[in-house]
Amino acid sequence: MVPERTDPEGGQTWLHRLTPRTKLIVLIAAAVVIVATPREWVPVFAGYALVLLCLLAAVRVPLRLLGRRLSIEIPFVVFAILMPFVATGPRVDVGGIALSVQGLWGAWALLAKATLALLAAIVFTATTEPRRIVAALESLRMPAQLTAIIGFMLRYLDVIGEESARMRIARESRGFGTRGLRDWRTLAQGVGALFVRAHARGERVHLAMLARGHSEGSA
Repeated sequence: MVPERTDPEGGQTWLHRLTPRTKLIVLIAAAVVIVATPREWVPVFAGYALVLLCLLAAVRVPLRLLGRRLSIEIPFVVFAILMPFVATGPRVDVGGIALSVQGLWGAWALLAKATLALLAAIVFTATTEPRRIVAALESLRMPAQLTAIIGFMLRYLDVIGEESARMRIARESRGFGTRGLRDWRTLAQGVGALFVRAHARGERVHLAMLARGHSEGSA
């Protein structure tokens, strides 16, 4: 599977040329600063957003890719929507609905901080190859076992993605299409088969590593 390119012209920006370790340190520092910023400092959050949007434009992240990566924030959005309704304390009338003042502030802080931190992470991943991210973690003295697990995960996500694509092509070549609820059973069976294949592949890799002298306690 070929990774999506964020720059349609294949050019390298100054963000691409920064060392992964530097970018990772800046990302961690930015996340800490964003989280530590008081929720009442609305203009400061607007400044953070402007900087991050300029960086996203500079590295030419496609809107489709940006939207897909922002979709992981959906659970936080749902929780933030519920906060003004369930929080206690003084309430304010908004459109005929009594909402908690603290809940509104809490929802704002959650959405603003989570979105900004996620945008910063998207800038980082859009300008850094996965293998270089693992190398940056190793250079920061992260536990060797943790970096090894992350490295394997990145490698085999592509493998599982390719397996899923082959299964999809096989279904489509046989005329399969999701036309009703009954077809979801076939899709569920396909997901189960993909899980079994991924598990079996992982077992084979593990046995191969043991055969080459890798021990459970080694990196």
